[in-house]
Amino acid sequence: MTSVNLRPISKANYKECLNLKVKSDQGHMVTNIYKSLADAYVDPNLHPFCVYDGSQRGWAPPKQPMIGFAMYQIEIGLGFILSLYIDHRFQRKGYGEATALELIRRLRLHPEVETIATSHHEKNTAVKKLFEKLGFVPWDIEWAKNVKDVEYLHLK
Repeated sequence: MTSVNLRPISKANYKECLNLKVKSDQGHMVTNIYKSLADAYVDPNLHPFCVYDGSQRGWAPPKQPMIGFAMYQIEIGLGFILSLYIDHRFQRKGYGEATALELIRRLRLHPEVETIATSHHEKNTAVKKLFEKLGFVPWDIEWAKNVKDVEYLHLK
């Protein structure tokens, strides 16, 4: 099974992170990494990570390229996966699933997290299938009913 290593954003890797690219037909359905990093800089509840292949564990700088970006938020009992972004060169290799599983594992380590949830652009069927495979189901929450083009899911 594919494995990943999540590393904090740092001075050494943020430029590589900003250069990640998805396929041209996916750009309108994914998070803007520049905005995500700016938001995380001013909000301590946001936790951004660079995603590397699992072989890049350890203290040494990675020798392989970054494969993606991920970010979650912890607030008021909710662990919310805000971003799961895999570079176009590494898609369809199991990294999306491995990253999602690692984010879920980390969120479960926080005792204050009672619910794990995420959202996706309604046309992003690939990410919807991924999260449904991992046990997420539609989340019918009042405050999100008027949000256009976005579907909310929570882990059952």
